[in-house]
Amino acid sequence: MFKQAFIVLGTLLVAITVTLAQTATTNPVVKKEPIQQTSPASGKDMFNAYCAPCHGIDGKGNGPAAAAMKSPPTDLSELAKTHNGKYPAAYVSGILRFGSGPSSHGSADMPVWGPLFRSLDKYHDAVEQQRVSNLVSYIETLQVK
Repeated sequence: MFKQAFIVLGTLLVAITVTLAQTATTNPVVKKEPIQQTSPASGKDMFNAYCAPCHGIDGKGNGPAAAAMKSPPTDLSELAKTHNGKYPAAYVSGILRFGSGPSSHGSADMPVWGPLFRSLDKYHDAVEQQRVSNLVSYIETLQVK
């Protein structure tokens, strides 16, 4: 029930692209903004728009908003290394589509992208699938060798 409410709330608010903002005391805070349309054909463009603010351009968890997070963002470049040398594409796809819950991701700071991607093209499930697939493939290119 909590997960469904979270998905509905995330979809209704459509406020997910995280950027870094400075408060009057220069303490970083996470500012949420409406999701922006990107090409579903480019995993790199989607990563830069949706993931890099927290995970960093290189996926190492060092994005500009990372300092304001409750828990440090996952180092996406180490996923294969932490899964016995095999990139866990199905796992990454599941996290993007359905979320991971507060306990396994560290916090609920990361949005559930499946419903948000669906909100960009409500009448074409294939576009959501293409977005997730291309994003998963791009994250695979960030893996350390």
